[in-house]
Amino acid sequence: MRFGLTILTDLPWTEAAPRWRAVEEMGFDHAWTYDHLVWGGLPESPWTGALPTLAAAAATTGRIGLGTLVTAPNFRHPYPFLRDVQALEGIADGRVLLGLGVGGDRDSQVLGGEELSTRERVDRFQEFVTLLARLRDEDHVDADGRWFATRDARTLPPLRRTPFLVAANGPRSVRFSARAGDGWVTTGPHAETTLDGWYAGLARSREIYDEALVEAGRDPATTPRYLLADTGRVGPDGFALASVGAFEDMAGRAAELGFTDLVTHWPRREQPYAGDERVLEQVADALPRLRG
Repeated sequence: MRFGLTILTDLPWTEAAPRWRAVEEMGFDHAWTYDHLVWGGLPESPWTGALPTLAAAAATTGRIGLGTLVTAPNFRHPYPFLRDVQALEGIADGRVLLGLGVGGDRDSQVLGGEELSTRERVDRFQEFVTLLARLRDEDHVDADGRWFATRDARTLPPLRRTPFLVAANGPRSVRFSARAGDGWVTTGPHAETTLDGWYAGLARSREIYDEALVEAGRDPATTPRYLLADTGRVGPDGFALASVGAFEDMAGRAAELGFTDLVTHWPRREQPYAGDERVLEQVADALPRLRG
């Protein structure tokens, strides 16, 4: 089991930089941030761009993976996004982990986009990932989709060391993740309101994912699965860093469900993700034992 922390971009870099360094110093395996123009969880908060933040974090750290949880097509086109990720891959020396997801639609609405149904947003996301994969694997790319198009898109230098970790919660999206992604990210089923129900839903999703991997000719034993914890829907017990015991329990249950990675959030003074940094320090001390 590997472990990661998510750091939001609501703080000035002078305050955030020590946290990114601390993630590495405390022994975590990866660090992440959200990729939004405006995040619905802190709609009135200051906010800065994810990719420049990750570039700065790459210069601040030397070992940990650095990623987005998640990048969505709500304000991004696959081609300029690929160019930014190519630059980031070089700056981070191959440590980029690219979480890709449908995301909320607030960013699109801020830009004056039309309101889309959930199905349309999933359709747009799948087109985004499919074209992004073509841009990664091909050169001189022509595409004419409903949502995105390119004309003779040059793609050098090759993007070769950045995995596409496709986020999915519902059955349709989980199957797509198994076909199109280099790994799976999930926050668990949205409809569950108890922690036990959430774990049961994760088990069902894991079964669907493994079945889809086999159908796609891929090996479930070698495909990474990232569980992004801290769902507020199941109450305070849903925050992995509520206590050392809560984190240990979640890590154990995630491992039993076949997840390879568990990601939580740096504790904040206020909601969302309100918690005590002393618990984080205690969890960091326990990481060697939890890796087992």
